Amino acid sequence: MPDTKKRIGIIGFGNMGKAIALGARTLFEVSVFDKDKEKLADCQGLKAQTQVADLINSSDCIILAVKPQDIESVLKEIKANYKEQLIISIAAGITTKYIIRQLTEKARVIRIMPNMPAQINQGVSFLYKHESATEKDLNLAWQLFSCVGFVMVVSDEKMINAATAVSGSGPAFFCYYIKEKANVTLKRKEFIQMLTDAAVGLGFDQQEAKVISEKTIDGTIAILEKNNLTPEKLIKMVASKGGTTEAGLAVLVKGGSIEEAVKAALLRAEELGKGN
Repeated sequence: MPDTKKRIGIIGFGNMGKAIALGARTLFEVSVFDKDKEKLADCQGLKAQTQVADLINSSDCIILAVKPQDIESVLKEIKANYKEQLIISIAAGITTKYIIRQLTEKARVIRIMPNMPAQINQGVSFLYKHESATEKDLNLAWQLFSCVGFVMVVSDEKMINAATAVSGSGPAFFCYYIKEKANVTLKRKEFIQMLTDAAVGLGFDQQEAKVISEKTIDGTIAILEKNNLTPEKLIKMVASKGGTTEAGLAVLVKGGSIEEAVKAALLRAEELGKGN
C-alpha cells in the first residue's frame, strides 16, 4: 500500500488532470491548481490551490497535466519555488531532459502518457523513468496511475511518443471510425487489429501492441457507455487544438488509414518535442 500521507499536487485540472486527481484521492492527499479558476469550482472535495507556489509548497510530488504549449511558463513558475520534489509530466512530446534543464540538474522526473478512459479507471498509461528518478519514485508513479487503470513501463523514452499516438489518440480515432461505420460491436475486433498493426509499426512488439490496443478500445467503449457520450463528444474531449490527436484525425478525414493516422499523431508528438 502507498503512504496515504503522500501529498500529490496536480497542475492543470482539465479532463486528464481531473481524472488523475479523482482516481488518486482515495490513496493520496491531492491538491489541484488551474489558471482557469472556473474549472476548480467542480473539484469534488479536492484541495484547490489559488497559486502554483502554494501547491508546490504543499506537495511531495507534482504532476504536470498541462498542454505542451503551456509547459514552459508552468516550469518557470515551478522553478521559483521548487524543492526538488518528484515531477511527473503527462504533457505530450515534452521530454524529461527538457524538464530537468528548465528546473535543475537535481530534478527527478518521470514521464507518463495516460488516455481518456482513465476517467472511469479503465485507462492505459505508459510510464518512462528518467535515470534521475529512483525506484521509490517509480513505485509511487505506478501506484498513482494504477488508480486509473493499466500501467506499462517502457525503458526507451521514444516509446512514450508512440504510446501517445496509439493509446492516447486511439480513443478519438476509434470514435471517428465508429461514427463513420456506425456499428461499435461489429467493428471492435476489426479496429483492434488495425490499431495493433499500427502499434507494431511504431515499435511495440506484437503482444504489447495487442494488449494496449484491446485495453484502449475496450476502455473507450466503456467510457462512451458509462458517461453516455456520443463519439463526437469524446473526440472533442481528446483532440486538443494543435495536438497529436488533431493531426491524426486530419488524416482520417481525408480518407487515410488508421496506420497513417497513428503515424501522423506520432510525428506531431515529435514536433511538439523539438528543441526540448
